[in-house]
Amino acid sequence: MEIEVFENKYPDRDYYITHVNEEFTSVCPKTGLPDFGVITIEYVPNKLCLELKSLKYYFLAFRDKGIFYEAVINQILDELVAACKPRYMSVTGEFSTRGGMNSTIVVEYDEDGLIESENE
Repeated sequence: MEIEVFENKYPDRDYYITHVNEEFTSVCPKTGLPDFGVITIEYVPNKLCLELKSLKYYFLAFRDKGIFYEAVINQILDELVAACKPRYMSVTGEFSTRGGMNSTIVVEYDEDGLIESENE
């Protein structure tokens, strides 16, 4: 699925854009059961912004895909960064409770490499 972008009218200004998909679904590769979650994308655009209709269809492509939480969130980050080349991007996946546990996965990208680990 191609992720469409459009020109950022304010490329010299740092500002945050947040998109939230509250109905994300994929499939557990071990059980074949559906996984449900909320995906939040926060980014500081550079020259390009993500177009929402194509982003919606991009997310729908995961509906029947068997993929672990960690892999899906990292894949989303990689593909969105490749599409719009932002200054900064964070992708958070908050997955619904299954078997008494829920999971939250957060990945970040910074074009300047300024993200530091909390363990450092």
